[in-house]
Amino acid sequence: MYPKLRLFIAGEWRSASSDMPVINPATEEEIGRLSCASLSDLDDALDAAIKGFEIWSRTSPRQRSDTILRAAALLRERQEEIAQSITLEHGKPLPQARLEVIRGAEFFEWDAGEAMRTYGRIIPAARGHKFSVHHQPIGVVAAFSPWNFPMSQPARKIAGALAAGCSIILKAAEETPAGAVHIAKAFEDAGLPPGVLNLVFGNPAEISSHLIPKDPIRLVAFTGSTAVGRHLTTMASENMTSVLMELGGHAPVIVCEDTDVEASGVSGAIRKMRNAGQVCTSPTRFFVHDDIFEDYSQAFVARVAATIVGNGMETGVEMGPLANERRVPALIALVEDARAKGATVATGGGRHGDRGYFFQPTVLLNVPEDAMIMQEEPFGPIAVLNPVTSLDHAIKQANSVPYGLAGYAFTNRADYIDRLIDEVEVGNLSINTLEASMPETPFGGVKSSGYGREGGTEGLDNYMIVKNVWHSAKIC
Repeated sequence: MYPKLRLFIAGEWRSASSDMPVINPATEEEIGRLSCASLSDLDDALDAAIKGFEIWSRTSPRQRSDTILRAAALLRERQEEIAQSITLEHGKPLPQARLEVIRGAEFFEWDAGEAMRTYGRIIPAARGHKFSVHHQPIGVVAAFSPWNFPMSQPARKIAGALAAGCSIILKAAEETPAGAVHIAKAFEDAGLPPGVLNLVFGNPAEISSHLIPKDPIRLVAFTGSTAVGRHLTTMASENMTSVLMELGGHAPVIVCEDTDVEASGVSGAIRKMRNAGQVCTSPTRFFVHDDIFEDYSQAFVARVAATIVGNGMETGVEMGPLANERRVPALIALVEDARAKGATVATGGGRHGDRGYFFQPTVLLNVPEDAMIMQEEPFGPIAVLNPVTSLDHAIKQANSVPYGLAGYAFTNRADYIDRLIDEVEVGNLSINTLEASMPETPFGGVKSSGYGREGGTEGLDNYMIVKNVWHSAKIC
């Protein structure tokens, strides 16, 4: 079920002169060889995107929408094939991979509708004059998607660009390339004009440093770490190129004393282990009111300890491996640092098994503020549970990091909800749920978690320019 991994440039699939292995993180076995783009391939992709933009930007919104919807329908039809590819390369349980395919299709379906709603406006003016505002596609987009969601993350970038009328060069993740390959195949079969979507893989630093300074690139869209996002933003600024940055998070969860302790504890434990914690919006820092801390911790730890870990292809597995080997020692270092500084390891804390990149579902209790994990996103199956004395205390702790992507809270008190909405410094706040975003809602961060929004009615804003037109009936 694993696809052939080639570049897609100017509407054609091509192999490259160099390649690299793709590894199944559950078995450590090679499952494919990935073509890596040369500088010549990148130049071809840019030339193709320039030509593709000339065609696509002049294509009617209705036609663009229809093409996107055809591709989304094909992705839904091919759900099982795509999901198995994702599980093989990423490790996530097959049911989660199936849901990711549907989520990716939903992103395309939403933005296909938005393609026909890029409205301008008429501004009242004096007789003989007309002021009008027009929204037009920004140009060629260079996009970079991460490895944690092989299907839905590329889908978000491609959907926004194509709906707005842009062409795009996508550099997808080398560790998990199949989702993007399946998307490109769906658009090829849906009749997308050549050059509108181009897919490349290879050395991330080489690709970004080659493409971003090019004049035809008018937007850099990136999802990944804050450090890399800052670097790419600096590079783009030298050419006055716009950026859309969805960067790292370190999501707080405020658990108030009035909540259903058992239900919220079990919910938090299940969601924390989703995708092995490799989610930018993953709930990680749980600030629980003193009055319920012991009961909440017991419910949370018990459910985490019961998580079924294994190969994502096996029935009943709830959590697969980490997506790459380098994450295992990084998580061990965070746990050992917290332990050395006085934290309690309530469950887990180390590698799981002796084959594959598995890590034990882990809960740390009473973690001091100077522990690395209190400031550094683990991006793995580690949860921190700390007691707080009040809502004031919880909000202060929630806002104590430079990140502000997602935040969560559990409470039924209207006065608490008002304060949480006003005071928690995040781009996405969820109350009594741990779902951070939907295709129809805007998604993005504040502070060091990025700039711009994907999804919702705001999702095409970064992919478009605003042009003001003043038309005078007479020369004046």
